[in-house]
Amino acid sequence: MYPPIIVTVDVVLMTLCLDALCVALLRRPNDPFAGELALPGGYVHAQEDGDAEDAAYRILREKMGIKPPYLEQLATFAGDRRDPRGWSASIAYFALVSPTTEATWQPVSELTKLAFDHAAIIQAAVERLRNKSAYSVLPAYLLPQTFTLAELQKIYEQVLGSPLDKSSFRRKIKELDLLDQVTGSFQVGNQRPAQIYRLKKMVTFDRTLSQSAPRKAARSGQ
Repeated sequence: MYPPIIVTVDVVLMTLCLDALCVALLRRPNDPFAGELALPGGYVHAQEDGDAEDAAYRILREKMGIKPPYLEQLATFAGDRRDPRGWSASIAYFALVSPTTEATWQPVSELTKLAFDHAAIIQAAVERLRNKSAYSVLPAYLLPQTFTLAELQKIYEQVLGSPLDKSSFRRKIKELDLLDQVTGSFQVGNQRPAQIYRLKKMVTFDRTLSQSAPRKAARSGQ
């Protein structure tokens, strides 16, 4: 008989806090790696979870008390060295939430030693997020349900790590028709009132945000 394979689901839950991309971590209560920081994760419950995505949502509900507006399967991390208990496979997801979600967050640029291979999983999730942010509206899921164009551009810049031209950014957003105006809702400050928007749909771009003259290229998403 072969020894059983350990199968788990781990979730890289990300948000923006203090102008930095952050990830949610929990301290493990039990061995292996008791007391060390790790991603929210757990075993697949075969009689409860219809698939790995169900398991990811259940784990976030039970351990973080949330249902994220965006969840995507990242990759499978497997091998005989990642878990001292034996051969294991982790089906990894990444999820995005607004900064208002209550959790313990750590900047991805300041992570220390983590349990298992969770540092590598986080690195893969951050790379996926940044790559997709260059051609999709993915960063909008890091905002509350309503926001201004200035807040949307700031989120993109924080995720991508580089400034964007204001005129080009707003022209592309307008041409893609991905936002709905919240009628009669404005953010009032020292300058002129700013229109409030909400996300209409998931959209991908045929060019990155740093390029001009975009063409509309929409697709359905989560």
